Amino acid sequence: MKICTFNVNSIRTRKDLIIKWIDEKVPDIDIFCFQEIKVVDKDFPSEDFTLTGFKCYTYGQKSYNGVAICSRVPLDNVQRGFDNEKWDAEKRIIFGRTDDLWIINVYAPRGGERGTDKFYYKLEWYKYFKEFLSAKFTPDDKIIIVGDMNVARDDIDVFDPEIMKDHICTMPEERDAFEDFLDWGLVDTYRHLYPDKQQFTWWDYIGGAIWKNEGMRLDYILCTKPLLNNLKDVYVDLWPRRRRTPKPSDHAPLIADFNFST
Repeated sequence: MKICTFNVNSIRTRKDLIIKWIDEKVPDIDIFCFQEIKVVDKDFPSEDFTLTGFKCYTYGQKSYNGVAICSRVPLDNVQRGFDNEKWDAEKRIIFGRTDDLWIINVYAPRGGERGTDKFYYKLEWYKYFKEFLSAKFTPDDKIIIVGDMNVARDDIDVFDPEIMKDHICTMPEERDAFEDFLDWGLVDTYRHLYPDKQQFTWWDYIGGAIWKNEGMRLDYILCTKPLLNNLKDVYVDLWPRRRRTPKPSDHAPLIADFNFST
């Protein structure tokens, strides 16, 4: 099974690029998890993905946030949101199950400068997400959590630790919140396989950052420990980010390959 997480920064703007990428480069992806779709559910271009063999499940809002799972693998028990009025004001989580495997797709808050409401909201969101996992699952369950986590976990995950020090997504409080979340029983699959390799998933549009590789690793595929023996590879596909037309997202897709054959 190949699963892809991709912050598309507007699904309607990126639709043609994504379909071209699927048709020409990655026809073997089984599950796509999109973040920042920025459309209400009825406006998600599901029919375009249906033509390539996917069924899409969406949890969107107008102009902001929103997540979707498009899967060639049958999903059941699909849940949209946390089922919590406060935390579902922003559409940030959708998940479902295939056999005994849970796929959870999230778009974590970007946050804000230290001391702002957005800064505290982000820290509280991670705390609540960990509580949510504890209430519904155990670390012994087979769970894959993917998405834009809006945290560059370590200094290796930014192009210049001095320049990026104490910026949004690199502040110690954010990193601590993310580490505490991982301590629930989750493994950062990319860093598990490549402990010393620097690879980014986000680059600013300004100043040709993608060509200078001045980026951050903000997108993750996490899994519980029972799945580590199934993990084959995790990699970033730069092709969709290095387009000039159609205009790309500021993120590149991250793909994990799991072997579930018996």
